[in-house]
Amino acid sequence: MPARAYWQGQIRLALVSIPVEIYSATRSGATVSFRQIHEPSGKRVHYEKVVDGIGPVDPDEIMKGFEISKGEYVLLDDEEIAGVKLESKRTLELTQFVDMTEIDAIYYDRPYYVVPADDLADEAFVVLREALRRAKKVGLGQLALRGREYVVALKPCGRGMVLETLRYADEVNKAAGFFRDIPDAKPDEDLLDLATTLIEKKTGRFDASEFHDRYVDALRELIARKRKSKSGKVALDEEERAPARGSNVVDLMAALKKSLDRPASAPKPAAAPKPAAKKPATRRKSA
Repeated sequence: MPARAYWQGQIRLALVSIPVEIYSATRSGATVSFRQIHEPSGKRVHYEKVVDGIGPVDPDEIMKGFEISKGEYVLLDDEEIAGVKLESKRTLELTQFVDMTEIDAIYYDRPYYVVPADDLADEAFVVLREALRRAKKVGLGQLALRGREYVVALKPCGRGMVLETLRYADEVNKAAGFFRDIPDAKPDEDLLDLATTLIEKKTGRFDASEFHDRYVDALRELIARKRKSKSGKVALDEEERAPARGSNVVDLMAALKKSLDRPASAPKPAAAPKPAAKKPATRRKSA
């Protein structure tokens, strides 16, 4: 089954409009989900929507309400909210271009793949993609998604492009408040040389397939052990002791040197089994 477009609209650059579709570039990884269980009965705990003085209510009777004063609300239904007119619901206008390295990684939120909506859009799409690539720039604009308007960044990616939603400035905590108590001092040169050598020794190319969620594996192993346990209990490993604080320079020097003496090729994390490849999305053809 072809993937369903997350958003359909157009990218506009001055007087040029390019019909496009965007698709989610990520998906949820493997997880172990738990239910809340009433231990004495072994049955699931359920939740009901209730109103004070009335009790459980029908979901069809629930509306969205904005509180304007204590206990007083303005009620809106889904149709009214969907009817809010905003040009960025259907059009991403590129209003600014910045260097690819200028946006701090902390502002990036969620990525989407961008493709031409039909064959007629191919030429303009490719021109914009290659112009961004040649200029080494990222296009910025605003787009309404999931009930709010985002700042988004558009950049080349292979034969297509990637659109990433960005966080607003007021959504990012200022780092200074967290880093204030860290001493502003230069490290010892010998220690710095050892640490740099250790980093270079472990430097390689990034391959996302080499990593997977080991916590999920550990939970599944715990569940399997508990199923097999006749007593219904399993022995837990003792929690590792926290490292001693305030270690001196001699300890750090010894630890770095010992780290460098370890074999260069540390075992890589086991790769998670790759899911079956999905069929690419079917593009709509022009009439």
